[in-house]
Amino acid sequence: MTDPARPGPATRGTDDLDLTAPDGVRLAATLVRPAAATWPAVLIRTPYGRGRLLPEARGWAAHGFGCLVVDVRGRGGSTGEFRPYDHETDDGVAALAALRATPGCDGRVVLAGASYGAHCAVAGALADPGVCGVLAAVPALGPGETAREPGGAARLACRIGWWSEHGAGARPAAPSAVSTLPVSGALTPAPDGWADLWDAPEETPWLWSGIARAAMPLLAVGGTADPFAARTRELARCWGGPSRLVLGPWGHELDAPAPGAVLAGRRIGAVYAAWARAAVQGRPRGRGALVAVGETGRWVRAGDGPALTVAAAPPDGFPAGFVADPERPVRSRPPGAPTPALAPTDGAAPAATPPAAPPATSTGTTAATTSATTAATTESAAAGRPADRVVAHTPPLPAGVLAGPLVVTVTGDTDAPDADWVVRVGLRGHDLVTAVHRHRGPVSRQVVVTTPPVGAAVDEGDRLRVEIAGHHWPAHARNPHTGRDPAHATELRADRRTVHALRLDLPHVRPGRDEVAAAAIPEEVTL
Repeated sequence: MTDPARPGPATRGTDDLDLTAPDGVRLAATLVRPAAATWPAVLIRTPYGRGRLLPEARGWAAHGFGCLVVDVRGRGGSTGEFRPYDHETDDGVAALAALRATPGCDGRVVLAGASYGAHCAVAGALADPGVCGVLAAVPALGPGETAREPGGAARLACRIGWWSEHGAGARPAAPSAVSTLPVSGALTPAPDGWADLWDAPEETPWLWSGIARAAMPLLAVGGTADPFAARTRELARCWGGPSRLVLGPWGHELDAPAPGAVLAGRRIGAVYAAWARAAVQGRPRGRGALVAVGETGRWVRAGDGPALTVAAAPPDGFPAGFVADPERPVRSRPPGAPTPALAPTDGAAPAATPPAAPPATSTGTTAATTSATTAATTESAAAGRPADRVVAHTPPLPAGVLAGPLVVTVTGDTDAPDADWVVRVGLRGHDLVTAVHRHRGPVSRQVVVTTPPVGAAVDEGDRLRVEIAGHHWPAHARNPHTGRDPAHATELRADRRTVHALRLDLPHVRPGRDEVAAAAIPEEVTL
C-alpha cells in the first residue's frame, strides 16, 4: 500500500509476537514498527497467512503507523480451529488490547482488512468503540452475506472456490461440483461450516444492528467488478458514523495488478494512508460516495437517488416470453465481458441490431423520463427450442455518467412459487452489470431488481442492452422453481415466463456535475 510518490521514513524493525485469545488459543502475529518512538497503529487480522500482508504492513510503517498483522485462529501460525466468522469478535478484542499495550503504541488504533479481514475489522470495532476508525476493503461481511446476493439469490462458483481453498482440510473442488445437487453437498467431505453457510440468515443480525450504531469513521473500498460491490455500498450507507465509500473499476484484488490512471498513477494505499491519518486525528466527519468512471481517472460524487428513468422494450413490443430451464441455464460471464451473439445451443438466436429510435426527451426536472417505442430485441427460438431470455434496448440516452446502482422494474408473470430474476445490462457491446433477485411467495406482477453499483461514461445516443433471464449459472445456483431453496433442491423444473414491461431508474449524472479529479481522491476521503 506504500505510496511511491511520497516515500516515508524507514521502519525500525519487525517483531514476531504471540497473543493469547480469551480461551487460551495462541494467535501468531507480526508487528512492523515505524521509525518514530511513539506511533498510532493499524491492526489487520487475516486467514490468508500474515506473511502475505507484510509488504502492506511495511507500507503502513513508512507512513508512520505501527502495523500488527495477526493470523486468525486455526490459520497460519495460530493454534485452535478455524471456523469462519465464529471467533472474530473476542479474538479481535484480545488483539486490540495486546496492540495498545505494546511499547511505542500511543493507543490510537485503526482496524483494517480486506475480504474476510474486513469482517474481522468491523467485528472488532463493534466490540471496542474506542478504535479511531475502520477500513473495510471488498468486505466479505458474514456467512449469509457471502452466500447470498442482497436480493437473496444463492451464489455458487465463488463459494465453492473459497471453501474448497480455505475450509478445513482444504483441497481443490472437482469441476463437477457446480453441477452437484443439492448445492449444499457440492463439497465432500464438507468443511466445517459449509452446511451451516446455506442456512445462515441473508444478513447477520448482530452485525448489521451494530453497524447502524457505530460512531467511529468508516472507509469502505470496493470495485464495481467485485462480487461484494453491493454489500460494500450497503455497509457505507448503513454505517452509523461518518463514512466514505470509494468504488473503483476493480475486482476483488482492487488495483493490485497495476496502478494505472484511476488514481493518477498512485496505488489505493495512498487513499488508505490519507484517510487513516485523518481518522487518528479525529476526522473525517461527513459522509459521501466516490465512484470511478471506468479507468479514465475521472471520478464522480454519487448521490442516492436515480436521476433518469427510461423504458426498454423488444422490437415487436410486449408481451415477450421465455422459458427459465435449470437444465439449460443462461450462463454467467466475467464482469465486463463482450456481449456475444447467442448460439442455437443457448436456446436463442443472435440478437438483431435494434432499429433507430427518436432521441430521448427531458422534462427539465430532476428526474427525466423517456419512453421507448422501439429499440429492443427479443431472443427468438432456435433449433426448435424456446427462447431462454428476453433482450431489450433502451432508447438513446443523454450524455453523462452512470454512478451507482441501476433499479430495474420487471413487470412479468411466472407460475413458480420461487423464481430468480436475472438482469444483465450491457453498454457498447460489453456487459456493464449483472444482478440476480430471488422472488419468493405469492406471485407478483412487478419484481424490482437493484444491481450492484456501476461507474461508466455514457455518450450521447448510447443505448443500454437489457437481458432478462431466470438463471445465471454457475455464478449462481440454479433455481428449481419448486419452492425449495436452491441450496437444498434436488429436483429441477422449467418455468415459463412472460415479460410485459421493463423500466430502468438510472443513476445518471449530467456532464461536468460532481466530478472529482483522480489526484484529489486521497484528500477527498479525509473531509
